[in-house]
Amino acid sequence: MATKPPTGDPVQDAPQVTPPKHAAAGLPAIGHTLRIAQQQMGLARTARTLLKVNQKDGFDCPGCAWPEGDKRHTAEFCENGAKAVAEEATLRRVTPAFFAAHPVADLATRSGYWLGQQGRLTEPVYLPEGGDRYEAISWERAFAVIAEELTALDSPDEALFYTSGRTSNEAAFLFQLFAREFGTNNLPDCSNMCHESSGSALTETIGIGKGSVSLEDLHQADLIIVAGQNPGTNHPRMLSALEQAKTAGAKIISVNPLPEAGMERFKNPQTPLGMLRGTALNDLFLQIRIGGDQALFRLLNKLVIETEGATNEAFIREHTHGYEDLAAAVKEADWDETLTATGLTRPEIERALAMILASRRTIICWAMGLTQHKHAVATIREVVNLLLLRGDIGRPGAGVCPVRGHSNVQGDRTMGIFERPAPAFLDALDKEFGITSPRGHGYDVVRSIQAMRDGRAKVLFAMGGNFVAATPDTDVTEAAIRRTALTVHVSTKLNRSHAVTGRRALILPTLGRTDKDVQASGRQFVTVEDSMGMVHASRGNLAPASPHLLSEPAIVARMARAVLGTASRTPWEQFERDYAAIRDRISRVIPGFEDFNARAARPEGFRLPHAPRDERRFPTRTGKANFTAAPVEYPRVPQGRLLLQTLRSHDQYNTTIYGLDDRYRGITAGRRVVMVNPADAAELGLADGSYTDLVSEWKDGVERRAPGFRVVHYPTARGCAAAYYPETNVLVPLDSTADTSNTPASKSVVVRFEPA
Repeated sequence: MATKPPTGDPVQDAPQVTPPKHAAAGLPAIGHTLRIAQQQMGLARTARTLLKVNQKDGFDCPGCAWPEGDKRHTAEFCENGAKAVAEEATLRRVTPAFFAAHPVADLATRSGYWLGQQGRLTEPVYLPEGGDRYEAISWERAFAVIAEELTALDSPDEALFYTSGRTSNEAAFLFQLFAREFGTNNLPDCSNMCHESSGSALTETIGIGKGSVSLEDLHQADLIIVAGQNPGTNHPRMLSALEQAKTAGAKIISVNPLPEAGMERFKNPQTPLGMLRGTALNDLFLQIRIGGDQALFRLLNKLVIETEGATNEAFIREHTHGYEDLAAAVKEADWDETLTATGLTRPEIERALAMILASRRTIICWAMGLTQHKHAVATIREVVNLLLLRGDIGRPGAGVCPVRGHSNVQGDRTMGIFERPAPAFLDALDKEFGITSPRGHGYDVVRSIQAMRDGRAKVLFAMGGNFVAATPDTDVTEAAIRRTALTVHVSTKLNRSHAVTGRRALILPTLGRTDKDVQASGRQFVTVEDSMGMVHASRGNLAPASPHLLSEPAIVARMARAVLGTASRTPWEQFERDYAAIRDRISRVIPGFEDFNARAARPEGFRLPHAPRDERRFPTRTGKANFTAAPVEYPRVPQGRLLLQTLRSHDQYNTTIYGLDDRYRGITAGRRVVMVNPADAAELGLADGSYTDLVSEWKDGVERRAPGFRVVHYPTARGCAAAYYPETNVLVPLDSTADTSNTPASKSVVVRFEPA
């Protein structure tokens, strides 16, 4: 039997701490998965649902974007994926009676965990101006409210249309089409806060802002470098690919400020031997200081260039541009400064170099540990430099592998969710639909918050996600949102963003990945794109949580009809009735989607073209892969301060909190903890188990405080600290962002500690 949601928030004022684990998955993961699934779904529904996750005739996991191979396991999901499915397929329900009993002021006092545990939303609800709680509203009236506010704006650019990475290709394409027909490129999305730095760096260097490898490449690699990433918690199914690579003889280097259990040993729950013994993954762990990655890769590139026969001269000559500039720049790389920037030893770096030189095929994977710094784009360009020097782009077993987070975040960008669209995309869109898209750049996430703060944006429409909890500078962001005229959230469940509203607010409940989607033409499917460019269908198998839910494509289509009226020649009704009509239009607008419907019907889906991988053709401004030579940067931290990175716990996916434990790090029953190296703690007088306020320091002089954190002595890199978001987002200044990409620098926060 499924259990009822909690009536009160659990007490989190005394987290329990034990030593961190040294292996991931195994029997504990199976037990935790089944317990969470049973609590949310009950046993029968658990079996019926989990056996369809990531299957060719099932639905795509609403969690991460890690790909599936052609041959699927019966249980093709990980612990965190199962948690995501369980929370969506839960039997718990949030009805209008819930909102009658809980004013918005009450919701604002609740934790994200409590809000998420209440269950699926069942009807559209509306917070009128001056009202204190949400109330039921008809869909027709809800769309009328949206139309009232949007058509009253002085400019379409006063509206913001935000997208979460859960949104399907079909819904995302319609959403950006509506925004541009309405007249704005204000299409901020969750990519702005995570892999925007990757896209910026890769577009400049290899001509496409996506990874260049497949699962098969990982299995064939000689060396895999995993930098700034924790697969055991954030992408657990990646551990299976790393295990297979190890079995085939690959070496693995992990570059991270914290040791992570999943990279130490993986106990594969798919095999008895795997559960008992597991596989050691790391061959070398480089415990780098936060933000020292660019300095590390710059020195490695210098050493490769100086080693006779180490560079792939034929590849460099035929396929690259700018080698001479890089060769000149690396001469400045200095051992002493690199050791200071990285906190590593010379023997550690020399061992990494030896492994690189011994590899014929190298893949470098990374995630937020590289992308959320001021110098993030330059760091990723330096990663690309190393691969170009070795000729490791465009051949089997080698390449770049930015590991995306949310399940269709890459697909949403492919569909045109981007505030700075390419002119060629807009030309194709306009030709297909007979519209005139705006050409001026729109707002990304940070600029959207600034626009709301300054009164330049008055309507925020969020297609999924938890905008308030995902964004930096919490106090500034919440104050900015409260200045708007209307906030609209398309959601499956409650979250913090529903408690931070404009003068008026709507919550529009939608179908999830697990739900059957039946429209006028019959049962529908949607498509998603994984982190490696594979596009495939997703079909829910459960009856919807309520008869009052609409799908995301239906919500966009009905909103478009209400806002644009009869002046629009776009067949919105047809798009709602039959998603195949949407895919037909996508096939004529976006390269790589030709014959979309037929290819999407294939059980295995299809792979999108990638010129550097497929042809060693680089569609950059030079027509070649570009070496770059940015000045080396790394954070300088004043005496008595530490450099804080924000990160997830194991009971968390993005902003969704499944529980209050971080099993692999040995932390249970609480999230307000800060992990500090024991030597740093001794110097700062921070006793293990003591409580402290975290206060960030930045050049604007504003005090940003996160109070009441338990100090945990933890083996993180010297000079560094770590704590969970969204609790620490309040410490990240809105204007502290990465150069070029404008991604919040959430991994580089200078903090001091004050008594709680």
